[in-house]
Amino acid sequence: MDKKELCKEILEYNPHANTNLVEKAYDFAQRKHTGQKRVSGEDYFTHILEVVKILVELKADSQTICAGFLHDVIEDSHVTKREIRTIFGQEVLMLIEGVTKIKEFNIRDMDELRAENIRKIVLATLKDIRVILIKLADRLHNMRTLKYLPEDKRKLIAKETLDIYAPIAYKLGMYSIKSELEDLSLKYLEPSIFLEIKANVVKKRPEREREVEEITKEIKKFLEEQNIHAEVYGRAKNFYSIYKKIVQKGRKFEEIYDLIGVRVVVRKIEECYLVLGIIHAHYKPIPNRFKDYIAFPKPNLYQSIHTEIFYKGQPLEIQIRTKDMHLIAEQGIAAHWRYKGTERDKKFEDKIGWLRQILDWKMSSENAQEFIETLKIDLFEDEIYVFTPKGDPIALPEGATPVDFAYTVHTEIGNLCSKAKVNGKIVPLDEVLKSGDICEIITDKKAQPSRNWLKFVKTPHAKSKIRVSLNIKGIIKEAKKEVHEQTLATDLEQLIVQDGHKKHALKLSKCCAPVYGDTIVGIRTTDGKVTVHKKSCKNVALVGSLKVIPLHWEQSVPDQSVKKIRVFFEDRVGLMADVLNIISGEKINILSAHTKKSKGVLSLFLSLDFKDSKKNIDELVEEIKKVPNVNTLLLLEE
Repeated sequence: MDKKELCKEILEYNPHANTNLVEKAYDFAQRKHTGQKRVSGEDYFTHILEVVKILVELKADSQTICAGFLHDVIEDSHVTKREIRTIFGQEVLMLIEGVTKIKEFNIRDMDELRAENIRKIVLATLKDIRVILIKLADRLHNMRTLKYLPEDKRKLIAKETLDIYAPIAYKLGMYSIKSELEDLSLKYLEPSIFLEIKANVVKKRPEREREVEEITKEIKKFLEEQNIHAEVYGRAKNFYSIYKKIVQKGRKFEEIYDLIGVRVVVRKIEECYLVLGIIHAHYKPIPNRFKDYIAFPKPNLYQSIHTEIFYKGQPLEIQIRTKDMHLIAEQGIAAHWRYKGTERDKKFEDKIGWLRQILDWKMSSENAQEFIETLKIDLFEDEIYVFTPKGDPIALPEGATPVDFAYTVHTEIGNLCSKAKVNGKIVPLDEVLKSGDICEIITDKKAQPSRNWLKFVKTPHAKSKIRVSLNIKGIIKEAKKEVHEQTLATDLEQLIVQDGHKKHALKLSKCCAPVYGDTIVGIRTTDGKVTVHKKSCKNVALVGSLKVIPLHWEQSVPDQSVKKIRVFFEDRVGLMADVLNIISGEKINILSAHTKKSKGVLSLFLSLDFKDSKKNIDELVEEIKKVPNVNTLLLLEE
């Protein structure tokens, strides 16, 4: 395909496309990759062009197509970011940077490298969903040409694709890409099984196709009698879905009958339910095989009605959806983004919320391997729908518990969870929930997450939040001890007077633990310091009088206007600004502010002067606690 043909195809779905920019990117990429070859021996530019073709099939915009052309030039050619920005603009550069891999020499551990690359892509995708479209298009063409690589590399790339990229495509609702990535992965991971399934499908499919052709004609006839105009056609199941039934359900190939399904596409939502009624009136439905994803859409935007019927003694799946639903089902988030343009509506943000969770898992995971495993578990899980008492559906993985439910609703509800009711009855917190359950969480302000919860919760989100909470508890305990010691040391400097003697470093003795108001003396130590004891301490009598120096407490009270606090929080853009705005708005002077990360927990340390403020520290603490993503606060000095 030359650039004129390419631009003509783009203009068919996007009449306002910037084809001049696309042609410029075509020429630039072709020039910069001149002389570069792939392992197959083909010109490298063939790969670039195939990636762009996939993006055009997804009806991508001009900037995404330009980034598709240029996605490897920074890595593989002597091209600077400045040059890209000057010629193609900041938007295209941002998309390219999102898909550019982290250099391997910066990170020695390969699991850590994989984890950081996924994190980098997720961060870029959260800024602009088009980043993941380019990455998936790139991965799809690499998988189509995987046969040219050595076997060990083929298996490594195929496994990563099956574990990470195919499930991401599924989560984004991009079913056609997801299915092809799965089939190609299976081809290289289990070549003999793949060929066996393929041979059996080829052998068995003609018979099933004849049956599907018969039923599609029948359904069309029944619908036309009711004046419903619809597209009715058969669709083949992908090889990997057949493989899963063989492996996971222990079936033989001969026992798998649903190699082909039927799809009915209508104009309006109401017609979907009319079609369902007509089909069930003419064919016997299979019990418990009905799913209404129109009333309860999947998190990846997918909507359809699924039902299974008996046809000629064999099960047959039928999907019913509108044309708009079909477009979303095939292209997923790409189609939704195209409808909305560059605007990011709240509903869209909710749909990609799981991407934000990936960043949480990366932060709270013990290591890169655990992060990769956590990601694989979440991306693969089948979903159930559990309802709140108000009737709101909450999507959870199979095997989820009331604690998972609580954390999915809100972190605070999870942290304060004490009991759970399912369908009106009190149940253990490790009870496994089922689709259709109504779950109510009973909270208690004194409740805290238990380490035991980590043994049964299913969602990585719940595990992440429980770990963060447990880590915060541990950090606070350590911090309180540290603060106590630091405060005592500060009190010594401010409140203990060394009469007529050279100033020495002071330290409270542990043997008698003097407190403010006790009659005290000091004992010189060999390192030149002075330990502070009660005058009545038995250790004072054991040392010579030359080592004892007189001390007394200063009567003036140190400045009480300066307070120090530690704010524990979950990272988000603008959080620090929100906290600092509250403080400055109350005329509280910020003497210092810095952040620290420990055991996956982020903290903001603040030193504040309340001299000119009408607020007291307790009132300020309550205000800051209301800021989204703030977990808790610790007063460091009183």
